[in-house]
Amino acid sequence: MKWFETWFDSKYYHILYKHRDEQEAKKFLDNITQYLNITKGKILDVGCGKGRHAKYFNELGFNVVGIDLSLNSIAKAKLNETHDLKFYKFDMRNVFKENSFNVVTNLFTSFGYFDNSLDEQKTINAMVKNLKKDGILIIDFMNVKKIINNLVSKESKKINSVEFYITRELKDNYILKNISINDQDLSLKFQEKVHALTLIDFSEMLQKASMSIVDIFGNYNLDDFNASQSERLILIARK
Repeated sequence: MKWFETWFDSKYYHILYKHRDEQEAKKFLDNITQYLNITKGKILDVGCGKGRHAKYFNELGFNVVGIDLSLNSIAKAKLNETHDLKFYKFDMRNVFKENSFNVVTNLFTSFGYFDNSLDEQKTINAMVKNLKKDGILIIDFMNVKKIINNLVSKESKKINSVEFYITRELKDNYILKNISINDQDLSLKFQEKVHALTLIDFSEMLQKASMSIVDIFGNYNLDDFNASQSERLILIARK
């Protein structure tokens, strides 16, 4: 199995990242919907996890579908389903429903997991095919240059009595995070492996999918992107 099939389906993934800022996420979605002046329509959230973004989009009045490969994450997301908020276990490399969504989102670095760059292009193509004509694609990825320049090679933390030992390195243009876990008598190892994709990489993939980038932001406040300083790489493209 691929690393993302085991790690994202593990309870320890959710423990390690439970500190994620819900208010920051909501602020970003408020900012981006106001900036793009979208108030209604159908949204597909690709790589939705437990559905925190999808749920808030729904609260803002959108009809939302979330898809993710993790069965455990989708099971948790489904607890919040309504008539216009649905979740499905689904591989992002495949087209979910062609020409059906006004907006497709891929948020919080839910990309770059594959060993083969052809799979990355396939994912971009699928997201684009899910969009209606004039639809908007929103990709929120890490700013790899800043991440690499500030890479913390070793780190340990204790959360809910679970001990995490984390090492990080850049290898073959992938950012590797090796995670060793001690939970009482249980010892486990996982790995995150994310392709260090730049603005140029995304521009090329989007161009191949016949998409035009219309905006680039560097954080959730929608400030301009700066390759050496920005926290995020947020791309807005239109079909």
